[in-house]
Amino acid sequence: MSAPRAAAVALSPLAGARQVVADYVTLTKPRVQSLLLFTTVTTMLVAGSPSLRLVLLTCLGGYLSAGGAGAVNHAFDRDIDARMPRTADRPVPAGRVSARAATIFGCVLAALSVIELSVWVNPLAAALSLCGFFGYVLVYTVWLKRRTPQNIVIGGAAGAVPPLVGWAATTGGLDGMAVYLFAIVFFWTPPHFWALSLLMKGEYERVGVPMLPVVRGEVETRRQILLYSVLLYAVTQLPFCAGGLGTIYLVSSFVLGGLFIGAAWLLSRRADRRSALRLYLFSLAYLALLFGAMVADVKL
Repeated sequence: MSAPRAAAVALSPLAGARQVVADYVTLTKPRVQSLLLFTTVTTMLVAGSPSLRLVLLTCLGGYLSAGGAGAVNHAFDRDIDARMPRTADRPVPAGRVSARAATIFGCVLAALSVIELSVWVNPLAAALSLCGFFGYVLVYTVWLKRRTPQNIVIGGAAGAVPPLVGWAATTGGLDGMAVYLFAIVFFWTPPHFWALSLLMKGEYERVGVPMLPVVRGEVETRRQILLYSVLLYAVTQLPFCAGGLGTIYLVSSFVLGGLFIGAAWLLSRRADRRSALRLYLFSLAYLALLFGAMVADVKL
């Protein structure tokens, strides 16, 4: 056997192992996780002065729970994922990971999350994280996603759980401020996701998922995005009105909210992909900057 061929054969098991690891990491949806973890960490800093150890342990539990939910979602949605170009190469529809393996993997991660948070953080944080897991898997993925255009409105509550987990991890309880932060993420989710669904309308229509643009049309979707952007701005004022945050946050929320509403208004006037993409990308930065402003307000 020639040297190059022998080297290729020797490397193939390593390459295969790397692919397996990469696929299982993909099942946990790390890109989505980054923003969830950011809201967790910033909430903890707003709630108090947690140790680095507590922050890391809370983030680990949150990643395990949300990653487990993502893995089960991959398994359940494998049929529609296989028919959409954007998702066809995901590990389960592509056949690199079986649906059974992905489901078991997801459930194991969720169980580890409950154990880790219960032992190293506190039982309330563990219970809230488990609620987020079941909310995403059972309420959004299994029950709502294929049945109603309100799927992301109701199911979006699961994605708003990280601030509750972060607050509970830091303080050992929940109060009005924690609920306000939950509400901010809750009302942020529909305009964020509907902007994406405008971009992916054809794919959702092809596989029969009743996202708002498919069922109610693009005009109504853009109107709803603008409405929820205004509602989001109103909700973001609650932490200041309740006395939990001050001037730095107030000014930041005013500027960011104005930009969000402006982008939504532009989208309502321009039925083009560029405006939808611009709003979608800005919505990601918006949430990160808003929660960052909360930390700045408390710590500066």
